Amino acid sequence: MDGTTFAERLRDDMETELSRLGSSKWLYALTDGEMVGPAVRAAADDSAETTARLFADWAESEDDADAAALFEDAAADSEDHRDAIDSDEGLPDAHRPTYEVLSGQDDTVSRVAGLLGQSLVESQTVSQMVGFFVGDADPSSAETFRSIRADVDDHYDRAVALLDDVCETDDDWDRAETIARTVVEAAYDHYVETLESMGVEPKNVC
Repeated sequence: MDGTTFAERLRDDMETELSRLGSSKWLYALTDGEMVGPAVRAAADDSAETTARLFADWAESEDDADAAALFEDAAADSEDHRDAIDSDEGLPDAHRPTYEVLSGQDDTVSRVAGLLGQSLVESQTVSQMVGFFVGDADPSSAETFRSIRADVDDHYDRAVALLDDVCETDDDWDRAETIARTVVEAAYDHYVETLESMGVEPKNVC
């Protein structure tokens, strides 16, 4: 197994979940049905603040130098994203299922795989935010979120490459797969449960 094969298999196996997490319904769920600019910014701010705190904590307690550098950079980028989003309405949401999964990881393999899974979900989410602001005739905000997506995709690429170094056994690769899948599944379950609670059918993508 290698990082590229691992990532391709994960994306293929979870194509349906990731597709729905890249739909407007996911944005509808994240904004509690308020599809307006301030609500979209608040949702993005929530994620940026939460990931900044999480990855900073990982960086401080991580023994692997390369992994610590990745977590430190991801934390710093998330802080920059929070500032660029410029929302005073968001609140960090460590209780969102995705972050509950991530916060429980305390070894290098699980953390790198967790960041990979989080980056996959976040890239899908931010892509939808780019589309929202394009449709809202706000090209400046759309460009801000394109920049955020580029950073998130860079974190993903670095995590893919780093798995080659930190996964030394088949058990390591199996654990990495379990964690990455669990992160995506947590986001997807949140998507389904939130939309169902709002009376919206979650499985039709739009």
